[in-house]
Amino acid sequence: MPKASKTTAGETVEVEGYEGHLENFEGGYTVAFEKYTADADMAPLFRGLPDDRCQSPHWGYVIAGKVTYRTATGEETFESGDAYYVPPGHTPVIYAGTELVEFSPTDDFKRTLDVVNKNVESAG
Repeated sequence: MPKASKTTAGETVEVEGYEGHLENFEGGYTVAFEKYTADADMAPLFRGLPDDRCQSPHWGYVIAGKVTYRTATGEETFESGDAYYVPPGHTPVIYAGTELVEFSPTDDFKRTLDVVNKNVESAG
């Protein structure tokens, strides 16, 4: 059976305000151990996707802090100790001090990240 932890994850991404440790599991799911050190409205990073929103569903658990997901019908905030599901069609707002673990279908997640990465590069 596959397993991963922050220390064993195969990919690490570090940029200002974010540290992520990701592992792609056989069977089509990615787990991301994420830590945020700055507040960020991530909506601009999703420009170019349908409705300019993330197209991947996520199942997650907030270890510390909080995260808000905005959708066409409103928004919901999840705080330390909350497990959650967010369907495609959202944009996250992250708060400094947040740590979470999130599971996503690898293919949907990768298609979304391809656009996010292009937007990050364009922003300089």
